[in-house]
Amino acid sequence: MRIALAQINPTIGALTGNTKKVVEYYDRARAGGADIVVFSELTLSGYPPKDLLLYNDFVAREKEIITDKILPLTAQNSPAIIIGTSHHEGGKLYNTAALLEEGRIKSVHRKTLLPNYDVFDEKRYFTSFMERKVELLDDLPTAITICEDIWNDCEFFAEPIHNVDPLEILFGQGARLLLNLSASPYNLGKHKLREELLPFLAKKYSSGIIYLNQVGGNDELIFDGSSLVYNDRGELIYRAAAFEEELFFIESEDLYKPAAVVQPPDKDDIDTVYQTLSLGVKDYVHKTGFKKVVLGLSGGVDSAVVAALATDAIGPENVFGIMMPSPYSSDHSVEDAVRLAENLGINYQVVHIDRPFAAYIGLLNETNEATGDLAEENLQARIRGNIVMHYSNREGYLALATGNKSELAVGYCTLYGDMSGGLAVIADLPKMMVYELAGHLNLIHGREIIPGRTISKAPSAELRPDQKDEDSLPPYKILDPILHYYIEENMSAEAIINKGFEAKTVQEVIYMVDRSEFKRRQAAPGLRVTTRSFGMGRRMPIARSYDY
Repeated sequence: MRIALAQINPTIGALTGNTKKVVEYYDRARAGGADIVVFSELTLSGYPPKDLLLYNDFVAREKEIITDKILPLTAQNSPAIIIGTSHHEGGKLYNTAALLEEGRIKSVHRKTLLPNYDVFDEKRYFTSFMERKVELLDDLPTAITICEDIWNDCEFFAEPIHNVDPLEILFGQGARLLLNLSASPYNLGKHKLREELLPFLAKKYSSGIIYLNQVGGNDELIFDGSSLVYNDRGELIYRAAAFEEELFFIESEDLYKPAAVVQPPDKDDIDTVYQTLSLGVKDYVHKTGFKKVVLGLSGGVDSAVVAALATDAIGPENVFGIMMPSPYSSDHSVEDAVRLAENLGINYQVVHIDRPFAAYIGLLNETNEATGDLAEENLQARIRGNIVMHYSNREGYLALATGNKSELAVGYCTLYGDMSGGLAVIADLPKMMVYELAGHLNLIHGREIIPGRTISKAPSAELRPDQKDEDSLPPYKILDPILHYYIEENMSAEAIINKGFEAKTVQEVIYMVDRSEFKRRQAAPGLRVTTRSFGMGRRMPIARSYDY
């Protein structure tokens, strides 16, 4: 049996466009001699469709497309199709894999395990289905599963989340092939985890495994593709492209032969972060209907990295930078920002904010003189935010916010100022990782696109004379690990202190994180990279007790 796997990039809600993509890949697979063509989880709606699933006409339209557009493809001895789709039955909605064969729906395989943690919210929409049956694909007993269904092995996971393992049921019925339709978003460490779990399952059940993943950026989530195929010995026999669409073919007999070559493990490194964010920017811009972006360039490393990522993602002709020096901006900051723009080949403009800042001071201060307080520091950021949003409004550009995760965590950012924008590109990157990515961008371009001084100088918001970030925050080498333990590992202050950090510093950082939730709730969507991103990945109350 020749199996075609379509690793595609659907757009959420684009039923017509996604259908065209399915037909295109099906035609290519048929031309390649496929006996069956497989698509990923919720292919037609895109994943996650969220509250689109609450609209009956959306679900009905998806069903019509399956019946009227997809099903007829399989008639007259054409390849069968397995496709992820919603399925409404008996007043309940299921996340399913439909097997279409010879012009009819041969079977529907409903998802059993519904993830309801981290960025997932499937119990809001779908009903779990416990009955599982093995499907014969060309006489090969196959366990057709959907994403989470394979992530609950009690021998692999120390504390399985769910109280049932669908694989035990399916392999108890004699399955010889595991086929998993997935929409698994990327985060650091995901490649390693997949490439440990899947060969474990293959060896445990002496089964070939085909893991087909979605690719593409959908709001905060970036799906990396990286589909995997293992033989029954747990040897990797194929890894699909990362962060790209791909159609690839697997011969079923190869799932039961030794691998021809030993492939090294996939990487979870700074280049993977670069690819994740590049695809995230590209798809967010295009899927929201924009063509160009605008951002403020400060001469600092954060805006430099965002500008470089945007340039690589959508082209220098589509990126516009604005330098907005204030009375406290250093000469080298403007020089570094201009040099960056010229290195990237993007258009830019210098807009001095001295006059509007002075006008605000004259309007708001009785003495017509600046006091240098925090409100006036934030005023400069808000003037800049207004300028960026003016260009966005007038030119129809998407505004990119440039703040990093460390700043957002502790509230070292200004509402309606540097937080202004439609997409926060590096909002899930700790500051030290931003520096690492800056160096990597220079490395992959083979030249210094981000000026060395931008990377080496002490970080500063430059909102008052000689200001440095460390005036208000612990050094980032200390701050970032504390934030990791508190936000991603959910550790208490006491546990973090026991890691060797100063008690006063830990307590102050936690206080800043908790008190800044109201800011984060108003932030632009941020692209997810770590295991615990702000936004849909971390849901904390704003009005709450802060009794420590």
